Amino acid sequence: MDFEFTEDHRVLQQSLREFADEVVAPGASDRDESEEFPDDLRRQLAEMGLFGSYVPEAFGGAGMDVVSYVIIVEEISRVCAATGVVISAHTSLCVDPILAYGTDEQKQTYLPKLASGEWIGCLSLTEPGSGSDAGAAACTAELKDDGWHIDGRKCFVTNGGEANVMVLLAVTAPQEKRHRLSAFLVQIPQAGVSIGKLEKKLGIKCSSTAEFVFEDCVIPRESLLGELGKGLNVALATLDGGRIGIAAQALGIAEACLEESLGYSKAREQFGRPICKFQAIQHKLADMKVGIEAARALTHRAAWLKQNNKPFGPEAAMAKLFASEMASKNANHAVQVFGGYGYCKDYPVERFLRDAKITEIYEGTSEIHRLVISRSALTPQWVCNR
Repeated sequence: MDFEFTEDHRVLQQSLREFADEVVAPGASDRDESEEFPDDLRRQLAEMGLFGSYVPEAFGGAGMDVVSYVIIVEEISRVCAATGVVISAHTSLCVDPILAYGTDEQKQTYLPKLASGEWIGCLSLTEPGSGSDAGAAACTAELKDDGWHIDGRKCFVTNGGEANVMVLLAVTAPQEKRHRLSAFLVQIPQAGVSIGKLEKKLGIKCSSTAEFVFEDCVIPRESLLGELGKGLNVALATLDGGRIGIAAQALGIAEACLEESLGYSKAREQFGRPICKFQAIQHKLADMKVGIEAARALTHRAAWLKQNNKPFGPEAAMAKLFASEMASKNANHAVQVFGGYGYCKDYPVERFLRDAKITEIYEGTSEIHRLVISRSALTPQWVCNR
């Protein structure tokens, strides 16, 4: 197997690292405090083509591959995990299902504006009463003469505060068991849709997380995304891809933890020498490095499988599970390396610790990922294909 980046990947990574360090990093702490995603940063991300990474050029995108997308999310998340997930949720949870299930007309309508960053996208799946059990959704879509009438509530919608386009999962056949849900494209703002509240969160604070209320919201018949009654399929496939993005976000956080810990441990002296000379600190740095390399291998493999149209669900789950838990471990190690200073906002590692935790929860909790992986491991075909 060839683990080397192509020349295009290397050039992309270098340019992104410079952009992240010069443009995204300087305001990360301020954005964490203000809990706002500034329009100026959105414009600069759009100018770099980061909202349309693997959208085909025919629809105004950059036409990159999925590994390039992983590099983008990883490098941006290394300096600001909240900005990284803005890109990840937009791409994996809105652009991707339109690419996979949209009609030609839907692609022409939505993809150019999403790829340019003029529009921001989101996925609306979770409800107050349905999280991991997506099939238990209660938000309904009823077809009438003038279109689909949407009623219900959605919560924990990443990018909800900025979104112009929403992929919505709603119940179209309440009596069905396997075909209750359908997927729809909803433009925001419009009558009958309102934001109930914006969540106040532990971390990734400049990434908005919104509750939506639908009260007899009417959308056109043509808003159906994919086949009627196949919404759960759309949701699960979308989340498979989204897990690669979150693995990349977690990987970026973990790298930032190691970089900051290395720099601090070389400069901080105790007992007459830098603390990096002490074995206890060296072991933490070693564990952090090993975790990063293992997570990168898992994440890039899942991205490669997706790019080459091969089954990638279990691999995406493994990448996201390992990378997210590793990011939290690295953040804990980083705070410990910094000691008392690590618990203070003067240094960024306390933000890394807060940001890392959510990667173990959204787009499938660690517990759900272990179920996905174990079920795959019990499938003879999957075992034999290793």
